[in-house]
Amino acid sequence: MNVDTSPSRPNLTFSTLLDLLEFRAQSDPKMKAYTFLENGEIEHGHLTNAALDRQARAIGGQLQELEAFGQRVLLLYPTSLEFIAAFFGCLYAGAIAVPIYPPRAKENLSRIQQVVTDAQITLALTNNALWTKITSQLEKSSKLEKVRLVNTDEIDPQASFRWRKPLVNAEDLALIQYTSGSTGSPKGVMVTHGNLLHNQQMIKKATGFTEGSISVGWLPQFHDLGLIGQVLQPLFSGFPHIFMSPVAFLQKPIRWLNMISHFKATTSGGPNFAYDLCVRKISPEQRMNLDLTSWQIAFVGAEPVRAETLDRFSKTFEPCGFRRKALYPCYGLAEATLFVSGGIPSVPPIIQNIESTALRYNQVEMPQYSQRRTRDFVGCGRTWLDQKILIVDPETLRPCPTERVGEIWASGASIAQGYWNQPEKSTHTFRAYLSDTGKGPFLRTGDLGFMRDHELFVTGRLKDLIIIGGQNHYPQDIESTAQESHAALRAGCGGAFAVDHEGEERLVIVQEIEPRHLRTVEAQEVISAIQQAVSEQHGIQVHAVVLLKPASIDKTSSGKIRRHVCRLRFLEGNMNVVSQWPEKSLVQNWEPKPEKTVINISSEHPEPLTQEIIQDWLVDRLSAYLKVPPHNIDIRVPTAEYGLDSSVAVSLTGQISIWLGLELEPTLFWEFPSIESLAAHLNKELKNYQPTGQNMSDSGN
Repeated sequence: MNVDTSPSRPNLTFSTLLDLLEFRAQSDPKMKAYTFLENGEIEHGHLTNAALDRQARAIGGQLQELEAFGQRVLLLYPTSLEFIAAFFGCLYAGAIAVPIYPPRAKENLSRIQQVVTDAQITLALTNNALWTKITSQLEKSSKLEKVRLVNTDEIDPQASFRWRKPLVNAEDLALIQYTSGSTGSPKGVMVTHGNLLHNQQMIKKATGFTEGSISVGWLPQFHDLGLIGQVLQPLFSGFPHIFMSPVAFLQKPIRWLNMISHFKATTSGGPNFAYDLCVRKISPEQRMNLDLTSWQIAFVGAEPVRAETLDRFSKTFEPCGFRRKALYPCYGLAEATLFVSGGIPSVPPIIQNIESTALRYNQVEMPQYSQRRTRDFVGCGRTWLDQKILIVDPETLRPCPTERVGEIWASGASIAQGYWNQPEKSTHTFRAYLSDTGKGPFLRTGDLGFMRDHELFVTGRLKDLIIIGGQNHYPQDIESTAQESHAALRAGCGGAFAVDHEGEERLVIVQEIEPRHLRTVEAQEVISAIQQAVSEQHGIQVHAVVLLKPASIDKTSSGKIRRHVCRLRFLEGNMNVVSQWPEKSLVQNWEPKPEKTVINISSEHPEPLTQEIIQDWLVDRLSAYLKVPPHNIDIRVPTAEYGLDSSVAVSLTGQISIWLGLELEPTLFWEFPSIESLAAHLNKELKNYQPTGQNMSDSGN
């Protein structure tokens, strides 16, 4: 399959991503294709089209000498220029790139081990920044000892002259995109060069991107939205991309909008939660310096798009020049390469108001009476090119009428080839046929939705995937972690699901107690163990824990947890409870303080700070984040026991950095696990600190 990359060049077609990069390197060699900003503020380096081509040839040449053609190669990089070069280096060797996130501090290697085993990986690439850390971790694991680790920063540039272009075509695999999940069986989506190029053409057609577009972003590059949407699309359409790390964004969300303002970006975006974070964390004083008039495509995807989020963001940043019509809700998933549907640029999002009661029974009904409860759903656009979308009854496998919710099915040249080495799951998911007409094959997305006037509305998930903070989590993984956290918990008798709380998805765990521990169990000890284990293994905060009596959780006849029923019973307060957290009596007379703008200590505390003042400040902030009274926070207890998730920890680190005027590592809360130890460290650092560096506005970028 050949794909045309530009309406202005009707005869320009490519079969592979190699052809695409070679063309860019020859036609516009000096263009800054990618620029990386350290902490989202200072340029740390860039890659021109020609430099990327040279680095890809050198890495590809080295991999060819290691006989990597057709092999799966693991990519272990932070968000960086090195990742981009390594990804194309794999393709230049005729290898198959397998990007996953590198392990965080104190995180076990189970995720890497499972991917290595599943994809039969013998080669992995990394850079100087992670070389020592990953090498030591690989040496500790017998399952990883056969993996050869290559430091791409140390590859001889002369290897580019030994490179020979491999014989690959559109049908060859370019990428295996592993779906989220940490302790369950991973599924690797097989994506060809043709899939990628077709999806790029769909994105370009839908958005109207041109060589005059400018992109900025912070999305993780190992994830499909970051890799395909913000690494490959700029190269495909021929425009520059400026980016920072996700950690830099979480620490200070203002950095994202500062980048858009500073570089006059025309396109950027992210999950729903990112827009909410900007509304909550960017102060009126910071907004005064923003100019968002250049922003034409503000894509919103990767989790349920909420109408209230779009409203809040539009109203908050309208004085900065942001236009509501720039919002671009879209829908996609890794199994479809990325993009499935999207709107028409410069047309405001379409909001559909649906009656809530009818929706419980998969009926789409417009509200008839004003007093009835309703829900707003955001349209995620329409299909493009040859892509087709159907709404199908997941039980009968027949198309649904327009007034019913069903499973979203898709077909087209962007649909991936299946799951690596999992033929049964591939057949079920990627090769579905309608029972009445036999038409197919279709991709079963596992998502629920309906179509109205050719617009797709996503209502929920048929699969039990939990999406918190823009990241996917499989409930069975979280359930396994919870059950292994304490001996008093029954294996296979727990459920994990998400509930909507104040406009955000929150994690709830319900779990049975072992009969022999029922009379002696220390409930708070068990709940703390669950919170800590889930926080450490999955990086998310537990919103509520319910301990149940034995044999009381809802299961199917085959013994599977009925998570949907568990969720309904939890919301109704209809469970056989031994103990639960939080207790209503604990919080009924307490309301969290409204968030205050973080200001530097020079104006907030003119007197010298003490460790006690820092401790009190940390308790106050942690109390607000966790929504528990300050007196329930013990400064000597590890913060992980309170279920502090990674995004909150990074955000708090950013606030501390502003307050104290210190430059702090994002791993701060892992290195100093309790408030007491953290306050002592910060007090010491404050006394020794000498300010250095400059920000983006005076760096000459």
